[in-house]
Amino acid sequence: MMDLAVIESETSAPIPSGWSERKLQDVAQLINGRGFKPFEWDTAGLPIIRIQNLNGSDDFNYYSGRYDPKIEVDPGQLLFAWSGSRGTSFGPHIWNGPKGVLNYHTWKVRVNESEIVPSFFFHVLRHLTRIIEDQAHGASALVHVQKWEMEKFPFQCPDDPDEQEAIAEALSDADALIEGLERLIAKKRLIKQGAMQDLLTAKRRLPGFSGEWERARVGSFTRALAGGTPSTRVDGFWGGDVPWMSSGELHAKRVRSVSGRITPLGLASSSATMVPVGCVLLGLAGQGKTRGTAAINEIELCTNQSIAAILPSARHSSDFLFHEIDRRYDELRALSTGDGGRGGLNLRIIHELEVPFPCLAEQERIASRLNDMDAEIQALDTRLEKARQVKEGMMQNLLTGRIRLV
Repeated sequence: MMDLAVIESETSAPIPSGWSERKLQDVAQLINGRGFKPFEWDTAGLPIIRIQNLNGSDDFNYYSGRYDPKIEVDPGQLLFAWSGSRGTSFGPHIWNGPKGVLNYHTWKVRVNESEIVPSFFFHVLRHLTRIIEDQAHGASALVHVQKWEMEKFPFQCPDDPDEQEAIAEALSDADALIEGLERLIAKKRLIKQGAMQDLLTAKRRLPGFSGEWERARVGSFTRALAGGTPSTRVDGFWGGDVPWMSSGELHAKRVRSVSGRITPLGLASSSATMVPVGCVLLGLAGQGKTRGTAAINEIELCTNQSIAAILPSARHSSDFLFHEIDRRYDELRALSTGDGGRGGLNLRIIHELEVPFPCLAEQERIASRLNDMDAEIQALDTRLEKARQVKEGMMQNLLTGRIRLV
């Protein structure tokens, strides 16, 4: 159950001139969907709009029986998923799919347009969603809110519909910028994936290079080392100045800093080993997608036992090897040992991994091309993060009247 007192303190602020405080039930009606049973599913009829469909899935079950017209959803309808994943499905959505019927766990939001501008109210709901998620108990990814709680949530609102529309337009412009950057990043990632498939398999050669590539097992030209973790029972092993990396930090890809620190005594008392700059780091085990994830370190560090470091070789470009290992993520996952998805890679698998190599000069040119693509994507990721921060600040200021639009 949500703490309404905490929610009210989050949403309450001095009310600006020309604004008033409302409750959600004053401006909208929440209509719950229906719990369709599996035996009611059909292959024809109206699609049943479920939580996953709010996130873009077009995998529908269908219903061809009788239903209450209140649960009918047309394109453009405002919906609110009252039970869903934090940061994704939970919260408001504009339905952009086909006409359908609403499943349980989602409300159809019927807005009283004589009381509030619908586009402004959509952003109010997004703002409330953030507050609800922050206030939700526990660290679970799932969040839910009850109807009576939602109806009592207070918010502040301009009395003038023109000001509501101006705020909604400003926030929608910020959303459009964010969505445009997300689409551009997705496009750039696909282009890079295609370039990796072509350049790292000799399907496409860069100008000035020809000849056959050699194939070599990793263990024939270098070796891989696994890290280690000092005992957590000894305070003197931790908090020093030796960078120590956990497997969750592999997703940075270019490792320029790590959060962990151990002491020289901790390093000497464990199986952790300092690895030089330019090692290809590979996740041996870990939750989620960590196993098989590749990175390259740009600082000297040591790692935990869930990471292997493939040491640099004078005859091979570490950047080229990083991109090649990164390209083969799915293959490495398939090579993992163990049952039930909880297996892991090991040093033997890494040493026996066969890798194709052109001459060193071509390796470096290919790696440079792919590094440039990575840098462009990273720059766009940085712009996207800044745009999201700006949007968050706009919501805090515009939806509370701290900043007024002329």
